[in-house]
Amino acid sequence: MEIEYFIGIVPPEDYLKRIVKFQNKWMEQIRVEPHVTLKAQGGLTLDKKWINKVRKVCQDFPPFSLALSQPRFFGVNILYLSVQSTLLYELHEKLVREISPSDQLIQTYFELVDFVPHLTLGKEGYGVSKQDLQDMKLSVEKELTPYRAFEVDFIRIYEKKREQHKYERLVDIDLEGQSEN
Repeated sequence: MEIEYFIGIVPPEDYLKRIVKFQNKWMEQIRVEPHVTLKAQGGLTLDKKWINKVRKVCQDFPPFSLALSQPRFFGVNILYLSVQSTLLYELHEKLVREISPSDQLIQTYFELVDFVPHLTLGKEGYGVSKQDLQDMKLSVEKELTPYRAFEVDFIRIYEKKREQHKYERLVDIDLEGQSEN
């Protein structure tokens, strides 16, 4: 059984619900809750030893502010909300350095210098066409503004088992030494 992991940041519940409602208008199935990707799959191995490394980084990292912003595209087939947060880049770098995936994996998953924090709204191939993505972008202003700024005080590790085809919450880890959720 193939299992994959990644680490993300979840928006506050009220805004999360707005994003899910927005996505459900366009997509037949959402494969993961809306999130800002913090650390992609590279180096997150089946043995889960890396989770202690994540805890170590988080126990010394303070809560920080993150702001969701204007919709943008990766190419023409992924629509996302942009993200503004200086400390997000620092946390991303600390996690990548601590987990230490290979240079090849860092490049494959667009980490470190290629890291673009974002919250994916839609992706071609999940029941959404390129034209749908263009139409979604026009709807974002009406349905998701004002964009949310929020305090990040925990991160979420997601797990996907091959037969599920969907990422689920594995564990939440609080920043700055708080207890685990």
